[in-house]
Amino acid sequence: METALTKLVGVRHPVVQTGMGWVAGPRLVSASANAGALGVLASATMTVEELRCAVREVKSRTDAPFGVNLRADAGDARDRVRIIIEEGVRVASFALAPSRALIAELKDAGVVVIPSVGARRHAEKVAAWGADAVIVQGGEGGGHTGEVATTVLLPQVVDAVGIPVVAAGGFFDGRGLVAALAYGAAGVAMGTRFLLTSDSTVPDPVKAQYLAATVKDVTVTTAVDGLPHRMLRTDLVDSLEGAGRTRSFARSVRRAAAFRKLSGLTWPQMIRDGLALKHGRDLSWSQALLAANTPMLLRASMVEGRTDLGVMASGQVAGVIEDLPSCAELVERVMTEAERVLHELCAAGVRASR
Repeated sequence: METALTKLVGVRHPVVQTGMGWVAGPRLVSASANAGALGVLASATMTVEELRCAVREVKSRTDAPFGVNLRADAGDARDRVRIIIEEGVRVASFALAPSRALIAELKDAGVVVIPSVGARRHAEKVAAWGADAVIVQGGEGGGHTGEVATTVLLPQVVDAVGIPVVAAGGFFDGRGLVAALAYGAAGVAMGTRFLLTSDSTVPDPVKAQYLAATVKDVTVTTAVDGLPHRMLRTDLVDSLEGAGRTRSFARSVRRAAAFRKLSGLTWPQMIRDGLALKHGRDLSWSQALLAANTPMLLRASMVEGRTDLGVMASGQVAGVIEDLPSCAELVERVMTEAERVLHELCAAGVRASR
């Protein structure tokens, strides 16, 4: 199925595996790429050197195009951009809108730039700055999210920009892909659906909790880092929501110290990142610290399997996912169903015209 996305990045299918911290590592990304989707490596939870090693590992596992996701506001963003360019990575995606200069640097090196956005005005901004495509995530999506549903936000963005738009938030099967195409999207991006595959390195007991969740078990909270964050509701989430300011701040400092040691960042770098996160947002310092060390809460669950100590970012689709296929099986299933649905729609149209 050829779309503007497949032509732009060179993949076989208009499907993107999103860059989820601690989840989208070399194994998942290479499996997604080999399945014909665009696998995206999550770099925010890696040191700069770990990122280079991870990129090279993906390249050793696949010849297919893949991408790297990074935070545009990170203090070492340019170092990470340099690795993307030097290692010949096909796509750079961003969790926050990159600057005009960063987009130009990547494009001059032949890298396709695809920022993720959650509002029409942000899509218009990055398109004007030269982004090649944009991923637009509706409120159904996991992790940091907005209030507008994909079915409302997607057509707004499609009508507003002249570059390919990839739909994210609420997608897990071929029917969703066809629906996104009908809205004018060039493909779909899926996070939770790829997290729940056999190629994902998330511990099996954690996957089991996702599979057991209903749609009502997926909530949006600001208690983790002060920003709307969609995740599975757990006892930890309940305790964070009920904690007082002093207790939250103490927890934030402890987790920030652990993340600093793990990431190799210095305290000044973390403070700068915290200031960047606070900029334009009504965050307390405790919330800014939590935002800076939210990766530690995710790591506890996604790597160590300690759901009692960590959080589990999740899209609402977790409530309707029931199995753990391989990436190859998942992508084939999505595309087969999409082709069938398109055929049935065309046949229905022919019958209606008679």
